[in-house]
Amino acid sequence: MTLDVLVAHEGAREAVLIALQLPAPLGKLLVQYLAMFRPGKRQLSWERVGTILGELRGPIERAQIERNGRAWPAPLDYWKAALEHMVQLRDAGRLQLPLKSHGYLLEVIVGMAHKAEGKAEAGEHARRAGITPVGTHASHQPAMRIESTPGVPMPEAVKLLIRKTT
Repeated sequence: MTLDVLVAHEGAREAVLIALQLPAPLGKLLVQYLAMFRPGKRQLSWERVGTILGELRGPIERAQIERNGRAWPAPLDYWKAALEHMVQLRDAGRLQLPLKSHGYLLEVIVGMAHKAEGKAEAGEHARRAGITPVGTHASHQPAMRIESTPGVPMPEAVKLLIRKTT
């Protein structure tokens, strides 16, 4: 299909316009993700491609998703990692295709946001407890352990020093 024919088709034109508004680093992953919506023995219609991309455009641009009545951060890195995860699951045969919605993709992003939130919260608790990575008080430092190596004889020079001091 030539570009003229593609742009002349209203559904294709809309899909291309939406795709051009999405971040370039997601391009290849989004194409692979789109293929997961293709019905078994048919092509995806241009209208469906436009709809799928249109549903993702807003949350990607806002770097935020709404899920289960809550707003979750969704920076570009989360989108990239979540799409890569979806491709890996597809390649491993662990996805039921064709996809009907973005539900699983969004749940993967929620999982990443939840994990980051928990890590930040743990860091805040540690900070409030006075445990910081730099400048931690000596009482918070773990004791240094010196382990002996079994089966290695003590050097004679050390034995002589010990005898002299006792």
